[in-house]
Amino acid sequence: MQNLINIEQDDKVKAFLVTQDLKDEEYINNHYVIMATKKGQVKKTSLEQYSRPRTNGINAITIREGDELLEAKLTSGDSQVMLALKSGKSIRFEEAKTRPMGRTASGVRGITLAHENDEVIGMVAVNDMESNILVVSERGYGKRSKLEDYRVTNRGGKGVKTLNISEKTGNLVAIKNVDDSNDLMIINKSGITIRMAVEDLRVMGRATQGVKLINIKDSDSIAAVAKVMHEEDNDEEGITEAASDEGDNTSETDNITNDNQE
Repeated sequence: MQNLINIEQDDKVKAFLVTQDLKDEEYINNHYVIMATKKGQVKKTSLEQYSRPRTNGINAITIREGDELLEAKLTSGDSQVMLALKSGKSIRFEEAKTRPMGRTASGVRGITLAHENDEVIGMVAVNDMESNILVVSERGYGKRSKLEDYRVTNRGGKGVKTLNISEKTGNLVAIKNVDDSNDLMIINKSGITIRMAVEDLRVMGRATQGVKLINIKDSDSIAAVAKVMHEEDNDEEGITEAASDEGDNTSETDNITNDNQE
């Protein structure tokens, strides 16, 4: 990323957003950027304020001492926001409860931490009210629950239990909004990655412990969780069969394979 943008050596990219044309006034005036920090602050700013970027960047949020930016999401103004804590609590509130602020503001309280060592581990901007909420703990436990299990509350509260945290599960590490069209990729700190279909995970109650998604060795833990679009297993098989039907196609496929190997 340092080859693309001018950032300090000790700084890190925490989020990136895909937008449409920033010269489209109707678009930038009707979309917002919502940011969350590890200490539970949230901040909403009109996309219009980021429509004239500079090569060395512009201020997006003022971070208080001891805090750091965690995530940023693009919203339409009608989204719902969910924040999840390491301690297993989560809060859901209307985006409209957070008024737009200037780029240099530090934001407002989004969720109250359970204790001084607690922190926000993820944020979800929900637009599809039929989607499910999936949470994963550091010891490989996770579960999929209905969005409606998380009641809408006011911003700044303590939240409700989203995973029954224990020594066996470890702390919460990820929250995602998912549906049957998604796959889940789980990456361990040791470098092991698994991929599973979200549709294979049954919907469970909000306050349950969940099920084991991946076996974790004692010295290992989950580093990251990402959702990706589901791919059919037979797509690649179909391409191979089609290539084998015609001799000319087969030789071209062989040539491509050989070039790639070289």
